[in-house]
Amino acid sequence: MAKHSAFTENPGIIIRLEMSTTQTIGGVTKINGMMKAKYIIQIIDDLDLQANPRDSKTGAVTSAIIDSAQSDPQLFPFKTKGILLAASDYQWLDRDRIRMFFVDRSIEGILDGGHNTLAIGLLILNRALEFKGEKPLRKNLTWGEFKKLWEEKREMIGEYCESIRKNDDGSPNTENTTGSDLSFYIPVEVIVPKDPEDKMCVADFRSDLLEICEARNNNAELNASAKANQKGYFDELYKQFQQYEPGLAKRIEWKTNDGGDIKVQDIIALVWLALRQLPEVKDAEGKTVVPPAPVKLYSSKASSLKQFERFMSSPEVTVGEHGDYKSALRNNDVLKAFKLAVQIPALADYIYANFPNMYNAAGGSYGKITAVKKLNESRRNKHTPYGDESVAVASPDGFITPLVFGLTELVDPDTMEWRQDPQRFLEKNLQAIVNDYAQVLSALGWDPQKVGKSPMSYTTVERDYKMALAGMLE
Repeated sequence: MAKHSAFTENPGIIIRLEMSTTQTIGGVTKINGMMKAKYIIQIIDDLDLQANPRDSKTGAVTSAIIDSAQSDPQLFPFKTKGILLAASDYQWLDRDRIRMFFVDRSIEGILDGGHNTLAIGLLILNRALEFKGEKPLRKNLTWGEFKKLWEEKREMIGEYCESIRKNDDGSPNTENTTGSDLSFYIPVEVIVPKDPEDKMCVADFRSDLLEICEARNNNAELNASAKANQKGYFDELYKQFQQYEPGLAKRIEWKTNDGGDIKVQDIIALVWLALRQLPEVKDAEGKTVVPPAPVKLYSSKASSLKQFERFMSSPEVTVGEHGDYKSALRNNDVLKAFKLAVQIPALADYIYANFPNMYNAAGGSYGKITAVKKLNESRRNKHTPYGDESVAVASPDGFITPLVFGLTELVDPDTMEWRQDPQRFLEKNLQAIVNDYAQVLSALGWDPQKVGKSPMSYTTVERDYKMALAGMLE
């Protein structure tokens, strides 16, 4: 049974999950169950859709959900995916109840099921209006418009809920009528960290939430790179690559299936090393765009691309061009970030090419690491990832990525220029950084996936880059 961790002080929300099952894999626990519709009221009261990549709006989808819930409430939970909730802290209570604490609501809350939440909420709101003799809502509403009406009519909703708990004579209503009240079930899935008191477990859990959310909201629509390219979000970056490294610019797959051998999402993941030093912006829908977690540079470059699309959609970053669907860059600091970003692939190649020898100089035996041995046995052509230069030893991405991420510390957020010449910095300090970083590989069993996905890898490298900048790393 999970205990409410000491570092969370908000009161959370309580739902009751009946017929629940619990599964734990790695550091994530999933709880599946059935929740009576009345519990969605507190969810709507306390949560918005910040953690969901899309805001919901009423239409054919919500109408179908409402019709299904009203016409066949007993079959309804088998017709819908329900709602996916995520919280980084939680507590089991008695009577199958669970209290959830949404610590960071930009990534925790309703991850999927926004249309279900809106539809059931609208059903409740309309029943409350009819209970008070008012006409039900017929017009289409965005989530924001619905939430405003919900708050305005909240007292009325409370009176309606109280009425369905009692018979006409005032006695408690113990019958499960399901159709006219709010006792019909909604499938609910809750994902939480395995141990909310383990800060490392919670940190890993939070870093995975965006990827989970994106996967659940993937509707096989136009992929992120195609959409970003169509909207012109790559245009200025392409120009900068053309000026700085035209050969590399030609090899990047800016448009889906255009023949480039370097995925644009791999480049965008590197671009975030500069962009993350900029002040946060709000996307086209008014939601704050948070830079991808460091581990996403390794574990989910696709999520970095989707965050880039949201970042570029911000009116603080781009502006539409004369009725065209394409947008043009308007933010000079972002342009400065792009000018730095086009230099990063060559720096990443330098790290890749020199890491094996530097690891050996730190006292290790790089060629004896199982993952390194297997990779080199299976790969004939060994070359750097971006410059395509030949190397003697190929390296697993998980070992290299944290070292590349450290380059973000060389970006001065005040000027959006390098604090020091990055190439000279690496030539002078990379060996000392590797000397310390080698201990991380040992601690994680020389497993490149564990190294690439562990926050410890990135925090260690960040610290070492900072110490090197201060002249304190030997």
